[in-house]
Amino acid sequence: MSQPVKPLSKAQIRRLFEHLAAIDPEPKTELNYSTPFELLVAVILSAQSTDVGVNKATRRLFAVANTPEAMLELGEEGLKRYIATLGLYNNKAKNIIATCEKLLQQHGGEVPKNRKDLEALPGVGRKTANVVLNVLYGEPTVAVDTHIFRVANRTGLAPGKTPRQVEEGLIRVIPKEYLRHAHHWLVLHGRYICTARKPKCASCPIADECNWPDKSIPMH
Repeated sequence: MSQPVKPLSKAQIRRLFEHLAAIDPEPKTELNYSTPFELLVAVILSAQSTDVGVNKATRRLFAVANTPEAMLELGEEGLKRYIATLGLYNNKAKNIIATCEKLLQQHGGEVPKNRKDLEALPGVGRKTANVVLNVLYGEPTVAVDTHIFRVANRTGLAPGKTPRQVEEGLIRVIPKEYLRHAHHWLVLHGRYICTARKPKCASCPIADECNWPDKSIPMH
């Protein structure tokens, strides 16, 4: 059984983010979108689906419906035809149509700029709201997905048993100037380097700041 990971020190955390910032100063979401509404729909669709899969579906979908009005015209069954390749597509179609109705009735068709109104939309939980607030409105939020949960626990950056615990831990320990982009740095790091099965420790830019006892770095 693996030994528990020791939490990172303040100095290690600062160096970790200095490295990530030096590699990619302005990280971006890998979801394709051109309007706030498109991003909202893409993030709802991304639950239990890959960004690549979502982008394939939305490329066709947004060509025919990229406003709440057009989406309602398409209808739930029409929408399903475009997103049937994605997990939970029946539920997602129902939520997106209900969200479009709510956006038109209560928000003039605009995507809300605050957490309370975002989380009141069907299919929008805390994680989705965090992504929208961060990407669209530059808020220093961290949406804890499986990648961030893994990186935070494995490295000792912000160990926690639940996504909410990890989120609160990250907000607490990340230096203020790095909070805005921390979400994307950690997602991309988990997606491409600190992968679930075979993490690429040998080529990891933050290996020196990682407290994972099982990390495998070849001797130079």
